[in-house]
Amino acid sequence: MTDDPEITPELLLHAYCSGMFPMAEGADNPEIFWVDPQMRGIIPLDGFHISRSLRKRLKSGSYRFSANVCFDRVVDACANRENTWINGEIRSLYSKLNRMGYAHSIEVWSNEGLVGGLYGVCIAGAFFGESMFSAKTDGSKLALVALMARLNAGGFTLLDTQFLTDHLASMGGIEIPQKEYRERLEKALNTDANFWTLQPDTGVQELVQLSTQTS
Repeated sequence: MTDDPEITPELLLHAYCSGMFPMAEGADNPEIFWVDPQMRGIIPLDGFHISRSLRKRLKSGSYRFSANVCFDRVVDACANRENTWINGEIRSLYSKLNRMGYAHSIEVWSNEGLVGGLYGVCIAGAFFGESMFSAKTDGSKLALVALMARLNAGGFTLLDTQFLTDHLASMGGIEIPQKEYRERLEKALNTDANFWTLQPDTGVQELVQLSTQTS
């Protein structure tokens, strides 16, 4: 565990490429520690699941999606909960990664404003999901649909969710051993992918098709 002020965005990128990610004990705890789980959560790019109720919500036409429109706001919303591992230094580091082109956010909007979103780090063909939030029902699930469509459109091979929760498992998330994760990570880091292939005006039907495409 360390509160080393010399943690840099470059060190953070190196950690991701080595299979590790940072966390803090709480919003007010300045210390950051590195995590390298024995069992890793991922969502296979060809194994995403959209429930019938979520499809209905998507097709209602009540939502629109964007990327990197308000990155810092999404991070703040993800941290706005009773227990969070996002402290001030982590906020600052990911904001810098965003400006460097490595960290991205997905935003979900309705006529009520920002209702959901997520953010993570993108390196080659890997997307390392960091956190998500819902301000309205299914807000984070809608963000995952938009992310998965974007990753499939861009040729990604790995969506790392760090840990597996019931929420993620309901959408196709699984756990794999550390050794298998490292093998998938190595493949992804040697894959050319583009986070920006998906067009901003992509319709809901195409988002659903892209997010659930199988190999």
